[in-house]
Amino acid sequence: MCDSCATAVEATADETDGTEQRGRLSRRGLIAGMGLGLGLAVVGLQTGATTAAAATAKNGKWANPALGHFPAGGYYGASRGGAAHAGQDVSNSTGTGVYAAAAGTVVRRAWGGGLTGRTGNALVISHGGGQYTYYGHLSAYRVALNATVAAGQRIADMGATGNVTGPHLHFETHSGGLGVTTNPVTFMAARGVDLGGGWPRIDPGASGKTVVVIQYLMTQRGYGLVADGQYGSVSSDAVKRFQKAKGLVADGQVGPATWPHLVYTLKQGGSGNHVRALQNALNKRSAGLAVDGTFGAVTTTAVRTYQGVNRLVADGEAGPVTWQALVG
Repeated sequence: MCDSCATAVEATADETDGTEQRGRLSRRGLIAGMGLGLGLAVVGLQTGATTAAAATAKNGKWANPALGHFPAGGYYGASRGGAAHAGQDVSNSTGTGVYAAAAGTVVRRAWGGGLTGRTGNALVISHGGGQYTYYGHLSAYRVALNATVAAGQRIADMGATGNVTGPHLHFETHSGGLGVTTNPVTFMAARGVDLGGGWPRIDPGASGKTVVVIQYLMTQRGYGLVADGQYGSVSSDAVKRFQKAKGLVADGQVGPATWPHLVYTLKQGGSGNHVRALQNALNKRSAGLAVDGTFGAVTTTAVRTYQGVNRLVADGEAGPVTWQALVG
C-alpha cells in the first residue's frame, strides 16, 4: 500500500453525509464505504437529494478503474503520519490494467500528479463539473497529457513507483475541485460502481456502452431490443419483465441480482447477440474489435489478453468472472 499518498489535514467532501471532515474518515464512514454500494444512494439523501436524483447517478458513465483487493490500511482517511490517506488502494501485480473511471481529459501526467503529498507516476483526469480522478504509483502511461479518454479506456499500468510497500493503484476521487477529496468507495458506489470488483448497478435513464451490452444480452434472451445505448422506457420495461420471469425484484435496475441471469458463458465458435454484447464490453476496455457477433480467433485473443492483463484465468472463455470484470 501507499506509505505516503496523503493529503494535509484539509477539508474533504464525503458524499455519504454531505458534511466536511477534517483529514480522516470515521469508522462508521469506512464501514459504510466498504458496503460496496448497497444502499448508499439512500444514505446520500441527507444532502437533500431525492431518491430519483440519487438513482440517476447510476447512469452507466462510470467504470471500475482496476481489479484487485483492498490492502489493510489502504483505505480513505487512514493515518499517514499526521495526515490522512487521500484515496483507496487497490492491490494487484505490476502491469495490471488501469482504466479511466469516466470520460474526460488528462490534465496531469507527472510524478505525484502535481499534488502535494503524492509520489510515483500519476495521472489526473478531469471529468467536468469540478470532478477529477487520480491514479497513482503507475508503472507505465498509456495516454498522453491532454488526451481525451472514454470511460473504461485503458490509461496506464499498475505499479510500485514512489513511496510504497508493493504494487497497487492509489485511486482518488475529487468532487468540488481538484484537491477536494472524497471517499472513492462511496463516491463510486453512488455511481453504480463497486470499487471492490463486483457487478455494476445500471438504472433506467442510463446510456453508453454498458447499456448496449445489456440490450444485446436482452435481445439474445428473446426481448428484441434496439442496441442504441439508451436505457429508456422500452428497455427498462423489458428488463422488468425479465426480472419478474426470473423471480427477481422487478425494479429495472441491472445490478448484482440481475447480471448473473443475463450473461452467458461464451467461448470460441459461438455466435449471436450475446457475442456482440461481449465484443462491446471488450471494446469499452480498449479491445478494438469488430462487433460482428462471431466468437472467432480474434475475439478469443482479446478475451485472453484482457484476462491476462487483469490477472484472471487466461483461458479465452468469457464466464461470469470475466463478464463481471468487463462490465464493472
